[in-house]
Amino acid sequence: MTAPLTAPSTFPRTGKIAFQGDLGAYSHQACVDACPGMEPLPCRTFEDVIAAMRTGAADLAMLPVENTTYGRVADIHRLLPESGLKIIGEAFVRVHISLMALPGVEIQELEKVRAHLVLLPQAASFLSKYNIRGEAAADSAGAAAELAVSGERSTGVLASDLAAEINGLNILARHIEDHAHNTTRFLVMGHEADLTRRGDHGMITTFVFQVRNIPAALYKAMGGFATNGVNMTKLESYMVGGSFTATQFYADIEGHPDDAHVQRALEELRYFTSKLEIIGVYPADPLRSEI
Repeated sequence: MTAPLTAPSTFPRTGKIAFQGDLGAYSHQACVDACPGMEPLPCRTFEDVIAAMRTGAADLAMLPVENTTYGRVADIHRLLPESGLKIIGEAFVRVHISLMALPGVEIQELEKVRAHLVLLPQAASFLSKYNIRGEAAADSAGAAAELAVSGERSTGVLASDLAAEINGLNILARHIEDHAHNTTRFLVMGHEADLTRRGDHGMITTFVFQVRNIPAALYKAMGGFATNGVNMTKLESYMVGGSFTATQFYADIEGHPDDAHVQRALEELRYFTSKLEIIGVYPADPLRSEI
């Protein structure tokens, strides 16, 4: 099993936690690392994860937001503000890629490997070395489950150690990714925000906003963070409502809304925005500074 990158859990130890993908997915790994006592609830789509929270089928949700290799996860920034959920924590998972096959199969027997499209190029050097071609699959953990029942000795799968363990596959090689730094940041979602918490390694505040339709509004809105010494670690824009003129921004800053300097920065931001919604106030993962 891959050693968890995530720090010791501060989340609930019972109940169900929903994630997108099959059992053995990297999102499942994040659930195991951050919330080891909770029962994982696999869902087909991100929308299904949110629906599981709304119906009470799940107590928490684990959603990937960005990866150090391929950037932000599509649709998450749009879904979060509309979900009605709050970010209550963050978790990091190092994406270690393992090559797995049916028990008894040797690496020389493999002609192809199946994996999610984003994993294949991350193991390009290893695959080239053994002259194994890659084939895109909808989901790496799902590909592992399919291989387990297929009996195909010439096919392997690139996925997590957890996927091999769950599906009874044999790991032929571990950590075959070209870049050792590949890490996914996940957000732990709950129903209610808890503004009383204070993390030993600082706090992160996440919010979305839309600027007013005035000249240099974004520049002026951002000025309050600079003048008040608030570090903004993330700022991304995306269209809303299918309009090129309607842009929403997603931001992470270091600090808590109750901190005086953060209060002043947010007050200045409000003056230049038509919408401002805080969607998470949560302790910074102690491993955040190591990524």
